[in-house]
Amino acid sequence: MNQTIQAIQAIRGMNDILPDEAELWERFDDAVRGWLRAYGYRPIRMPIVEPTPLFTRAIGEVTDIVEKEMYSFVDALNGEALTLRPEGTASCVRAVLQHSLLHAGPQRLWYAGPMFRHERPQKGRYRQFHQFGVEAFGYAGPDIDAEQIVMCARLWDELALTGIRLEINSLGSVEERQHHRAELTVYLERHQKDLDADAQRRLHSNPLRILDSKNPHMQALIEDAPRLMDFLGEASLEHFAGVQVLLKEACIPYRINPRLVRGLDYYNLTVFEWTTDKLGAQGTVCAGGRYDGLIGQLGGKAAPACGFAMGVERLIALLKQEHGEEAEQAARGAPDVYVVHQGETTQLPAFRAAEALRGAGYDVLLHCGGGSFKSQMKRADASGAQVAVIIGDDEVREGSASLKLMREDAPQKRIPLDLLADEIGNYLFGDDNDGNL
Repeated sequence: MNQTIQAIQAIRGMNDILPDEAELWERFDDAVRGWLRAYGYRPIRMPIVEPTPLFTRAIGEVTDIVEKEMYSFVDALNGEALTLRPEGTASCVRAVLQHSLLHAGPQRLWYAGPMFRHERPQKGRYRQFHQFGVEAFGYAGPDIDAEQIVMCARLWDELALTGIRLEINSLGSVEERQHHRAELTVYLERHQKDLDADAQRRLHSNPLRILDSKNPHMQALIEDAPRLMDFLGEASLEHFAGVQVLLKEACIPYRINPRLVRGLDYYNLTVFEWTTDKLGAQGTVCAGGRYDGLIGQLGGKAAPACGFAMGVERLIALLKQEHGEEAEQAARGAPDVYVVHQGETTQLPAFRAAEALRGAGYDVLLHCGGGSFKSQMKRADASGAQVAVIIGDDEVREGSASLKLMREDAPQKRIPLDLLADEIGNYLFGDDNDGNL
């Protein structure tokens, strides 16, 4: 009896990135890496799986990420509680502490890769998503906060992205937040009947997060709540003012949003978000801020720190929306050379010629799978290659190859194999190239 074998699909919210789009990702990655080098940031790579206590301690137990969204499990071999990383900052701090990187002085670091949160999948929000994370350790002043914001603005310019707006706020110190929290709790208790279920749950565990609620029925209540900015002391206000001076110097427009609190407990002082209206509900493309207490919280000697993360999927979606097919075509790499071969004696010489050209630094597609000369030339044209190298039985007998310019109206030319790389170079890179081989 025949049985139908059910096809296996990717896990919901964890998506394949197919070649046409993956090429755009590669181009984006290259641009970001060059931008990070320009600001002196160095790469670091951390494991995807970390001990669960790293995130519960760093992010905060009473947060959506820890309570609802983490992919956590117990290692069947040793009983250790493990978690797929939901964000990168905690992992980066753990690595910095474990390997004593701060003994060598302040550090500017970046990382990239997948993060995991069990959220309801929708456009711009996935269960496996990708980030570039940027972290600076050992810098206490407002200059590093401002530099990280300014460098984001430069990247948007380099990528020709428009309509990305900046919001900033200050969360002050732990003591200032505690004073604000006490007053906020009293205020919310007086209006407890107007709180939704989520706010009721957070009223005494994490009332600051209530201010970030998107529930339209609670916005008037939130608007009248005590403002953290009114509880900031002289040092916190001076730090925030210092950030603003540097942003104005760099001509970066911004809006102070007193309700901007971020979703992670480790932030203090400066926080910021870059948002757009072009991606629907998932409008935040980049966010971060200062987290001076986290290093001490994770067992290290207290040190200042500041960082941010960019959502790759959202920025790629923005690139495609703003630049569409132009962006994908620019990212699609074409080979320099396509090697066509037909005849009983041509396979090995064509193979050798392709490898020799690759050794000379060219990107080469060697035709595989047989087919007529006409069909092979169609493949060569569709590949986008500038030059076709044609090897038939006649060329094998002569130790040569025929060259055809695929983007110029010019006659074929037969070239000895040992001169092939130089002749192609004269066409592709010659200063006096006139379209002739």
